[in-house]
Amino acid sequence: MLFSAMSYAGTVVVRQSSTPFDAFAIRDLVLQQHQWQELLRQQQQITILQSLPVGCLTVASPFNYFSCGQQFYRPYEYQNTQLFIQIDPPIIDNLPE
Repeated sequence: MLFSAMSYAGTVVVRQSSTPFDAFAIRDLVLQQHQWQELLRQQQQITILQSLPVGCLTVASPFNYFSCGQQFYRPYEYQNTQLFIQIDPPIIDNLPE
């Protein structure tokens, strides 16, 4: 009896050996994207906006997000459209070194 099954391993990228490649940077980016997806999955209720309210401030630390009074939003690309997903207040580490 023959048994056949299909499997999916993900995206395969082929590059020339002469092209510079930083495997650690890619690993860190994939890990960051995975952590972001996990945070979204864990939220009980997700608030998604197509545009931000007036008066929001852009903040770049510890990651890019927008502060709109007591609400915080992070940009998210979905099907070539930028959306804004409400996040918990970011923890900012201001400890002196």
